[in-house]
Amino acid sequence: MTEGKAEDYRILHEAVLRDYLAGVPDLKALLGGEPAAWEITEVGDGNLNLVFIVKGGRGGVAVKQALPYVRLVGESWPLPLSRAHYEHLALSRQAQLAPGLVPGLLHHNETLALTVMELLEPHIIMRKGMVAGTQYPRFAGDITTFMARTLFFTSDLALSAAEKKEGIAAFAGNHALCKITEDLIFTDPYRIAEQNRWTVPYLDALAAELRDDMELHVAISRLKLKFMASPEALLHGDLHTGSIMVTEGQIRVIDPEFAFYGPMGFDVGAVLANLLMAYFASAGHERAPGERIAFESWVLETVEQVWSEFARKFLELWRAGAAGDAYPVSLFAGEKGAVRLEAERQAYMQRLFADTVGFAAAKTIRRIFGLAHNIDFELIEDPRRRAISEARAVRLARAMMVQTWAFPAIADVAAAAQKLRDWQPEFATG
Repeated sequence: MTEGKAEDYRILHEAVLRDYLAGVPDLKALLGGEPAAWEITEVGDGNLNLVFIVKGGRGGVAVKQALPYVRLVGESWPLPLSRAHYEHLALSRQAQLAPGLVPGLLHHNETLALTVMELLEPHIIMRKGMVAGTQYPRFAGDITTFMARTLFFTSDLALSAAEKKEGIAAFAGNHALCKITEDLIFTDPYRIAEQNRWTVPYLDALAAELRDDMELHVAISRLKLKFMASPEALLHGDLHTGSIMVTEGQIRVIDPEFAFYGPMGFDVGAVLANLLMAYFASAGHERAPGERIAFESWVLETVEQVWSEFARKFLELWRAGAAGDAYPVSLFAGEKGAVRLEAERQAYMQRLFADTVGFAAAKTIRRIFGLAHNIDFELIEDPRRRAISEARAVRLARAMMVQTWAFPAIADVAAAAQKLRDWQPEFATG
């Protein structure tokens, strides 16, 4: 349901939120009981928004409201409320394309930048589970279905040119969120920026190296250009293990407020980057040597499965009779055409893999030297141990970005990560 009332925007803290929800008949009935008895808890631990869990006598809901500024920084960094509109639009589209893999939408109010969704219980944020060393055997299968379907069916491979352009137009106004990505991922970590931070003093020299590494600057700028200029498909835009809620048998992808039309490798690379960071961070969470061997083996296996299963499912969709305006069927008639088109499909996936490797590297470096870090590393209490794990991740990321050609297959990425598992940076032995 989309609410169309004209009330002015206001931040709905607990008392006001209670009254608001009580005034929406469907939500009041779903929650059940007396509104005064509803339990409301603010649980938002992200960088941008308020998130509430509301439980009544009959059921519960999750409520998300956009703030007019970046929550992580404060009112000095204003941000448009329209991001809630794009998030709702993206969730609606993703629910159509990948049913059962996003939370159910219950209510939306454009003016209040507020969305009410299905309460996911007993799900937890995947990143928290991975810090604890939990394995999620369904993850690779579900996340690759989500990515293959949402990316393929919003691309030129599946859509007419007109449909694709209408999709681009629908999300073109989300440029403020794109600008955050363009600055925080593709620019700031490679220059002096006020909001950058890293594990000092251990990574001081490495931060300086990044700022002076012209090969890396060229590589990240090429990726930035691709991000800005290649509207290949509708992206989630922030697809990391903090935007995925899990149980051992189920995943739900949340928080697509950064959604826009961009290069497919950005989403796939984000997933791989967060798995690789979890792998490198794992050593810092060990209480005894070797206690996380099984978890780390699972992470590397999952890295390989995520790409291989994504590629397999994407190609299956393409081979199943894609009706998009790209690669017109009439140009590839007969056995000769079928063989040539299949060769082109393989070449397309190889280019997409190269993009994925580069974007995975960019996502890794930003989480270690930029503004917003992740708890995989941040919860390693000993800063020296944390910095060792981070330096290993950065060493791999630089190679992936500058020498992408050296990683022709996903097994090469996993092997390189495993080789760096026990590598010691200079400060570790000094």
